Amino acid sequence: METPSKVLNGGQILANALARQGVDIAFGVPGESFLPLLNGLVDHPDFRFITCRQEGGAAYMAEAYGKLTGQPGVLMVTRGPGASNAMIGMHAAYQDSTPMVLLVGQVGTDMVEREAFQEIDYRRMYSECAKWVGSIDRVDRIDEFVSHAFHVAQAGRKGPVVLALPEDVLYMTGQENPVKAAHIVQPGLDLHSFDQAMLSFASAKNPMVIAGGGNWNATACEALRSWANAQAIPVATSFRSQDVIDNLDPAFAGDLGIGANPALVKRIQEADVLLVIGERLGEMTTAGYSILTVPQAKATLIHVLSGPEELGRVYRPDFALNCSPENFCSALTMVKMNAHHDRTAMKQAHEEYLAFSSPVTVAGDLQLAFIMDSLPDLIPRDAIITNGAGNFATWVHRFYPYGAYKTQLAPANGSMGYGLPAAIAAKIASPEKVVIAVCGDGDFMMNCQELATAARYDAYPIVLVVNNSMLGTIRMHQEREFKSRVIATGLTNPDFVKFADSFGIPGFRVSKTEEFAPAFAKALASKKGALIELVLDPEVITPTKLLSQLGK
Repeated sequence: METPSKVLNGGQILANALARQGVDIAFGVPGESFLPLLNGLVDHPDFRFITCRQEGGAAYMAEAYGKLTGQPGVLMVTRGPGASNAMIGMHAAYQDSTPMVLLVGQVGTDMVEREAFQEIDYRRMYSECAKWVGSIDRVDRIDEFVSHAFHVAQAGRKGPVVLALPEDVLYMTGQENPVKAAHIVQPGLDLHSFDQAMLSFASAKNPMVIAGGGNWNATACEALRSWANAQAIPVATSFRSQDVIDNLDPAFAGDLGIGANPALVKRIQEADVLLVIGERLGEMTTAGYSILTVPQAKATLIHVLSGPEELGRVYRPDFALNCSPENFCSALTMVKMNAHHDRTAMKQAHEEYLAFSSPVTVAGDLQLAFIMDSLPDLIPRDAIITNGAGNFATWVHRFYPYGAYKTQLAPANGSMGYGLPAAIAAKIASPEKVVIAVCGDGDFMMNCQELATAARYDAYPIVLVVNNSMLGTIRMHQEREFKSRVIATGLTNPDFVKFADSFGIPGFRVSKTEEFAPAFAKALASKKGALIELVLDPEVITPTKLLSQLGK
């Protein structure tokens, strides 16, 4: 005779269901709308709830954690305002193909459609940035919905899902229906299509690979790196996916995105067969869909994606393979190029990357390119570099050579405020690693309050704040399009050194290049991370252009 399950409330059942999915950490801001869930988590002493200072920062942390670990980042926020603040991280997870599960409080089922206090229809709200939005309206279906959420987040093209938690359901009592951890469902390889595609690639005179996007893991990255070196194939990476392959590897040809190397762009446009793995070929990677002609690229296009809905969306590939990077790259190791393949092309492409990433001198006492170029000699190759959005990121992407997977955390959706929360999440996930957040002053101030989270959980990154006292990217566009008609882009900043000190974090101000090395040495030696303000001349708007030169 079976022993009947213990009667629990919905919050306890939900907490147990999360534990069975392997969830032992969540980021968020607690709210009264999901108190029974918080109560249920008390019974799991190994579970960590990382209390953040705003749901936007918490959402970025959950997204970065999911991106770094490959496990769904879990975010818990309250209804209405909390759900609205979390939207920014959901959008990042969706465009970056990051597995993520958002648990959001909701009004009781007896109050739906009354515009009750803080009520929002989450299905409509998140319809454009979630793979699935569900609402657990019955206590006896909690385990089912949790299982479904974790399956969807990790299946095919990975991404965020939402589970709404009506408050009354969390208080209702019922019995558990235990479900084991979700399967990770990734598409396999159509061997016939693969063979046909690789026959075309093997006979190419000027083949190129573009790798990036989501769904990668260390195994896939290493298989691609090893094969590319053996067959002498140059590999470019897509926008903010530079760590798919170590940038110092002989096969690395550079990255596509803002300010891409013109030599790399030319090389891709001259390729006769182009193999694209994991990357959607979105706007940023293709420079506004201009590098490759729409809808049919001039080169023979082999497009490999985990999500079939993206194949043929913009570019009609000659070979469309719905396959995960891991499964594809595993098969790729058996492919050999024909004898006429030019093996010098890989060396030339890497030399072009090295030349482009050599530091350049600009006006002013602070040479940001030389600072970024110096970092590899000061930190381990597995150090994690994070950033948000802004012109400052151009310097780190161009002049810092990223290590292997996963050493880059950057938002492909171009979201400001990401760098600091992502760095804190990285220190929580990998406390033994050096983690550096590179932020602009406007970018940093969007989530600077999360330094309190870093202090609370002893998760201290090194933060480099590039300060030019303005929103540089927008100012750049203003000068280009409407010369000298400037509005809304100036900034008033706090004393960043004092701000860091208020959290017990060492702060340094660097206005000359030679001041950086001693300040960074102190940062590395610190047990509480550091904030280093890099004072950049406002005239220095890009690595090669002055503000006054724009629009001429």
